[in-house]
Amino acid sequence: MRNYLLVFFLVTGSFAFSQVEKSPNRVEGEGQWPQLIIRGVTLIDGTGAPPIGPVDIVIEKNRISKIQVVGSPGVAINDRRRPALMEGGKEIDANGMYVLPGFIDMHGHIGGSAQGANAEYVFKLWMAHGITTVRDPSCGNGLEWVLDQKNKSAKNQITAPRLFAYTGFGQGSKTPITTAEQAREWVRQNQKNGADGIKFFGAAPEVMQAALEENKKLGLRSACHHAQMDVARWNVVKSAKAGLTSMEHWYGLPEAMLENTTIQNYPLDYNYQNEQDRFSEAGKLWKQAAQPGSDKWNATMKELLDLDFTLDPTFNIYEASRDLHRARRQEWHEDYTMPKLWDFYQPSMVSHGSYWHDWGTEQEVAWKENYAIWMQFVNEYKNKGGRVTTGSDSGFIFQLYGFAYIRELELLRESGFHPLEVIRSATLFGAQALGAEKDLGSVEIGKLADLVIVEENPLKNLKYLYGTGAIKLNENNEVVRVGGVKYTIKDGIVYDAQQLLKDVKAMVDAEKEKTGYKIYQPGFKDR
Repeated sequence: MRNYLLVFFLVTGSFAFSQVEKSPNRVEGEGQWPQLIIRGVTLIDGTGAPPIGPVDIVIEKNRISKIQVVGSPGVAINDRRRPALMEGGKEIDANGMYVLPGFIDMHGHIGGSAQGANAEYVFKLWMAHGITTVRDPSCGNGLEWVLDQKNKSAKNQITAPRLFAYTGFGQGSKTPITTAEQAREWVRQNQKNGADGIKFFGAAPEVMQAALEENKKLGLRSACHHAQMDVARWNVVKSAKAGLTSMEHWYGLPEAMLENTTIQNYPLDYNYQNEQDRFSEAGKLWKQAAQPGSDKWNATMKELLDLDFTLDPTFNIYEASRDLHRARRQEWHEDYTMPKLWDFYQPSMVSHGSYWHDWGTEQEVAWKENYAIWMQFVNEYKNKGGRVTTGSDSGFIFQLYGFAYIRELELLRESGFHPLEVIRSATLFGAQALGAEKDLGSVEIGKLADLVIVEENPLKNLKYLYGTGAIKLNENNEVVRVGGVKYTIKDGIVYDAQQLLKDVKAMVDAEKEKTGYKIYQPGFKDR
């Protein structure tokens, strides 16, 4: 479905690479090596443990084989304590840097023709921000295409995160699925087709029940955006009881806690197909549900906790609803947002999520109140032992691939998460939700070498993880930029994250030059 070119570059930095054998078609990244040692780094391992360092991390081909504490902060390292470098091995001098597990985006769509975002563009933005694993919910580019990309990524033939393919329920069916038996048969065929799971949007109760039960029986995982057209008869609690493993966004959760009515308080002239109606009214929903600490609130939370259910809130994707100006003016749009994607974001009656028909203070205030309750539920769920993951849903509503994921980390922090809890949600909890914690999600011996190296401490400021870094005033009273991921390591292969961003900027610049495009704020083009 998509053809794209990979642009050649050589990794540069504080260490040198010799030429190494690459997988067929792979032109980027360096490695794998018989041995790679990351020297003198401070480790944030993703489990919730505090940082420790300096450590040397030994990687053999694509697995972590040793993590050795080699000294104490501020004290010269005794070389006799360090793992020896074998012949043919490589080193990264990471003294003063920080290493984390590769990030997992639990809600990542791989671009689309409407957005003008091809796979190379999306993959490089993800990898430049340390995202080494992505769950594609609904496989909008087609399951066969996504599985092809998944296979090429697994073989390291392309610069891309690991992919988990969750097919949209009913995708590929020649007729609408209206019976339980049709649902079960589709689920069985979906497994045979090679999908890792299913993304639901809702269906008739008997269809949802049958599909979720069959999917669970087959050992596959599932996600659901409980869309309003079906949520009145099938909410999050019903899905979780039937076998759903994670919910996306928050739809279906407040509906499970309605007390004074059974249906959202829709205005009588509401039309779901009008997205201004859909999103402005959605911003009022949490206040219609049971209040924090009430019996219904606590009972709903307990049911989900008992089922080991996963929340994937994707806070960032709705942030323009509470602050449209901020979302439109994010500093990375000028350099990294494709022209067609910028057009897609603008007020429109047909583009999904472009609901800025008449968006103002009243809608934003309602959404701010909505967020306060939503975030309270998510934070309390985490505090009671529930699993909360990190997903971005980028490519809509002014949220750009990679950058939006880091914003999601900041919003988890705003919800009340300790920065170490934020990192755990972005790594280990994502791996657990995917059933991949044996190989992914933390920096531990025996796990795959998916790592993020950054020069600044991200626990002190999550903004250091943005590709554009963070601003700082130095000792000479000069404003400087610091941070940005330095190296993304996936499967033992080292990628220069800043070079990946340069590649993306070159793509955007080329498209602007070809079309004569210039970004304008809505309504200002003729000024």
